[in-house]
Amino acid sequence: MNDQQITRVPLIAGNWKMNLDHLQAIAHVQKLSWTLKDARHDYGEVEVAVFPPFTDLRSVQTLLSADRIPMKLGAQDVSPNSVGAYTGDIAASFLAKLETSYVLVGHSERRHGHGEDDQLVAAKTKAAVGSGLVPVICVGETAEDLEERGAAAVPVEQLNAAVAALPKDSEIVIAYEPVWAIGTGNSATPEQAESVCAALRHSLEEKFGSEQASRTRVLYGGSVNSQNVASILRLPNIDGVLVGGASIDSQEFARIVQYRKHVTAA
Repeated sequence: MNDQQITRVPLIAGNWKMNLDHLQAIAHVQKLSWTLKDARHDYGEVEVAVFPPFTDLRSVQTLLSADRIPMKLGAQDVSPNSVGAYTGDIAASFLAKLETSYVLVGHSERRHGHGEDDQLVAAKTKAAVGSGLVPVICVGETAEDLEERGAAAVPVEQLNAAVAALPKDSEIVIAYEPVWAIGTGNSATPEQAESVCAALRHSLEEKFGSEQASRTRVLYGGSVNSQNVASILRLPNIDGVLVGGASIDSQEFARIVQYRKHVTAA
């Protein structure tokens, strides 16, 4: 089964990182929702998800539910453990009770800032799937990795480690974020991003088969903005974007969500 036989709904995901308190979060989501409503956005055509800090999740979940906003909710991290004496951790089951659909695992800021290795990322991925969450598995190479091993080697290794213990039919999302591009203003070229995303999909096909690989969405992240998003999402193996800094600007994020309006016939 090839990619053309399965339609993957594009996913535009906003990782707020450690920005916006819960009051600011409510105002931000309201503005974003109003802007997309005015633009007659169809969430069935392009899915939108926001990933607030933990302290904002309940407020955002309540707003989405009360106002029937068809935006998805995601968390920025999850514990590899269930419940118990794990001070500061957040169990996947807790997130599921908050109607959280997605959770980031293996983000470079966790890997490099908090020392998270492939084994821990794999445990978090398994915990998320076990509670019915969809893990957004973040992979990417540093500038040193790029120079020494090329763009795809490290991301493929990270993906293989993360999914090693998952059931074959697990729903996951992959987010390719070259570490050298995050927050630098320097995005990978569309051709560079497509090459790595194709390699990630091929690796997934080798483990889970062609049908599952064709169903899995692969996102690109790293200095995504409204000016470059359309060129990125034209490519066959890129099914959405994971947006960092631009996601806390409601107008800019709405423009990214509306990327199809920027596509020309050229």
